[in-house]
Amino acid sequence: MKISDIKLEINKIKTMADLTASAYNEDERKGVQGALKSRARVLQKEVALAEHFNAMMMHENKHPDIIIAGIDEAGRGPLAGDVVAAAVILPQDYKIIGLDDSKKVPLKRRLALREEIMEYADYGVGIATAEEIDMHNIYNATKIAMQRALDNLSGQPEHLLIDAMTLDNGVPQTSIIKGDAVSNSIAAASIIAKTTRDLMMEEYAAEYPEYGFLNHKGYGTKAHLEALEKYGATPIHRKTFEPVKSMFLN
Repeated sequence: MKISDIKLEINKIKTMADLTASAYNEDERKGVQGALKSRARVLQKEVALAEHFNAMMMHENKHPDIIIAGIDEAGRGPLAGDVVAAAVILPQDYKIIGLDDSKKVPLKRRLALREEIMEYADYGVGIATAEEIDMHNIYNATKIAMQRALDNLSGQPEHLLIDAMTLDNGVPQTSIIKGDAVSNSIAAASIIAKTTRDLMMEEYAAEYPEYGFLNHKGYGTKAHLEALEKYGATPIHRKTFEPVKSMFLN
């Protein structure tokens, strides 16, 4: 049998047990042995991801048989742009493998997970504008965005898992520090919130090209501060955040 044909067969093997038991292990040809090792790495990674998913269901599993929504936000720290929150109810009959804190997930994988979440999960997005942030402060504006995200869900959650915050809405909830690293529901919300905000900042970048929003997403980088000094603040800058605040007072 040709090595190329054997490689195709090896790549069809679904478990490490089947791979170990495969008769192809007796084939000493370098190409076959390389294909076996390559398939083993893939299967081991799949096992690790599945184990990670199961471990990150520990908070959801504390509340069996009820509808749980995870909530997270993106954009509390930048000098410009909206704060974006997301709420996600994961599907019961489908596992979205690879969920994690959005900052830990590479961009390409993050966007793929965004599409998967949007296809299989119930999700809602909520936004509080820079003007609302200035009006209510960033903490309260974040709560407003989170509630809006909840209101945009199709389903009615019976318990909330929230990343390091609480909402005054009467729904039973658990606030979890660094929740996006330990809860799949919050991690999914983290990914939706971050990717949504990043896409919004790309639109702002086209509207205000001199500020470099495409690169720093509104955070106070050296290039952003230099642009503020040169061009002043835009309507999407947060006027209660320094150094923007001082610019408006002068």
